[in-house]
Amino acid sequence: MAMWDDFFRAIALMLVFEGMMPFLSPNGWRQTMLQASQLPNKTLRVIGLASMLFGVVLLYLMR
Repeated sequence: MAMWDDFFRAIALMLVFEGMMPFLSPNGWRQTMLQASQLPNKTLRVIGLASMLFGVVLLYLMR
């Protein structure tokens, strides 16, 4: 059960971080999202892949 506890804690922490920018700077966040919506799919995929790889590397280094 500890694995599920860690999983849900990680999801909760991610939601906290995801909510910080819209809470602290709604106009800046909105402008950023509008700009991101104009990016091509390939660029968004590369950004997503880089983010996932960075997260995996961090998890690996922390263990």
